[in-house]
Amino acid sequence: MNEIRTIVSDIKKGNVKPIYFLMGEEPYYIDKISDYIEETVLDESEKGFNQQVLYGRDASVEDIISSAKRYPMMAEKQVLIVKEAQDLSRTIEKLVSYAQNPQPTTVLVINYKYKKLDKRKKLHKAIVKSGLIFESKKLYENQVADWIRRVLSGKKYQIEPKAAQMLVEFLGTDLSKISNELSKLMLILPKETIINDKHIEENIGISKDFNNFELQKAIGAKDIAKANRIINYFVVNPKNNPTVMTISLLNNFFTKLLLFHGLQNKSKSAVSKALGVGFYFIDDYFLAARNYPMRKVAQVIAFLRDADVKSKGVGANQTQGDILKELLFKILH
Repeated sequence: MNEIRTIVSDIKKGNVKPIYFLMGEEPYYIDKISDYIEETVLDESEKGFNQQVLYGRDASVEDIISSAKRYPMMAEKQVLIVKEAQDLSRTIEKLVSYAQNPQPTTVLVINYKYKKLDKRKKLHKAIVKSGLIFESKKLYENQVADWIRRVLSGKKYQIEPKAAQMLVEFLGTDLSKISNELSKLMLILPKETIINDKHIEENIGISKDFNNFELQKAIGAKDIAKANRIINYFVVNPKNNPTVMTISLLNNFFTKLLLFHGLQNKSKSAVSKALGVGFYFIDDYFLAARNYPMRKVAQVIAFLRDADVKSKGVGANQTQGDILKELLFKILH
């Protein structure tokens, strides 16, 4: 986030690089920086003649170099944006000669999603000298809730931990999807709102009572009746509650629980750091640890792996619902 702020701040000050190579596994920030350059570097009156967008699947590196070497018309700079440049991964090194001596009146923005340049190659070294390389790294799942809080805080909203976790479980680590849902919430709810699970349920369609977070809590507490109610709801609503996702999240929970059992320092701060879990959820692990000794946790992880294989159609004649029900029975008994 700090690196992005610096990039934006420099552009605002007029310190614009001749090359921006935006790469990495997380497309959200690549799009944000590229869109910012597209929207702000040129005035509206300059864009018609001096702003161009190429796509990697349709253009060659030679086309990019040719366009980049043009001079701007009635403007100080031209902006050339190459989207989906990862489609040029086999020939991208041909850009070396241009990167070593870029056109000073051109701002070349290359969106190289889901891939990275090899730091040992000439192109990477040339761009580091003449322009800017930004790597957009994928967030780990345990970092996404904090990201949600930071984004909302910047827009004068807050969110309760359970509500943030519901979004993470439903949308995963796809920041673009999460950002879209947050934008919907901010259109509906006034500023200074503390977003809770009811807001999520009413406006995004994630049940506040029947979701993987509540299932995890029920299983950890050995609340058999509640866990069965949630599983039965999942069976009736399979599209919103894929079996593979449920198994994956439970596996993550019990893997962390196994790690919890092995910790010598079980202070809340130490547990939070070791497990990558927020303080709001720590008590769930203390309770689950009392209900599931280490030997049982190891057994449950084996059950989860078996269910995962079955849910993907390997060696099983059961429905997805039956796989979930059988798994729940094995875990709780």
